[in-house]
Amino acid sequence: MKRVGVLALQGGVEEHLEKLSQIENVIPVSVKYLQQFDEIDGLIIPGGESTALGLLLREFKLLEPLRKKILSGLPVWGTCAGMILLAKEIIDEVTRHLEVMDIRVRRNAYGTQLESFSTMAVMDKVTNKPIPLVFIRAPYVESVGPNVEVIYKIDEKIVACREKNMLATSFHPELTKDLSFHKYFIRMI
Repeated sequence: MKRVGVLALQGGVEEHLEKLSQIENVIPVSVKYLQQFDEIDGLIIPGGESTALGLLLREFKLLEPLRKKILSGLPVWGTCAGMILLAKEIIDEVTRHLEVMDIRVRRNAYGTQLESFSTMAVMDKVTNKPIPLVFIRAPYVESVGPNVEVIYKIDEKIVACREKNMLATSFHPELTKDLSFHKYFIRMI
């Protein structure tokens, strides 16, 4: 059994917990406290508001301990705002958060709520069937470091990538019925 946490400070927590509950041999865990970092095998940082999540991580003194856990190998997946939190660089932003993944991210790159969209895609590294991708005021990755594997691009914009124990997606697999990306993350653990 793998204990997979979802950072439960703000954002799409319940949706990720629900998806994890549908996967065999996975125990979903709502993570709010420092000691829980030692009780999980992997962590999802959900979509939400990256500025609010960053402030909450700092206020609850979780930012640096989480950073150290990720750098020491804790598998982590950032969706949307979670991608922004993982990034070493955020374009046009002074404040950075965990700074663990060698990616350069543009916040709200897909514009307003009205400019949000969904599409279907096949990602050979994840699954060989078309899966739905839901983008809500999503960021995208403008550039990656040499050790970052690009998993998927849309119109030459990187929307899914991986570096060692870190996975980042611009889109929200938790808002679809598909479990492919959650299962892909479980395989990383």
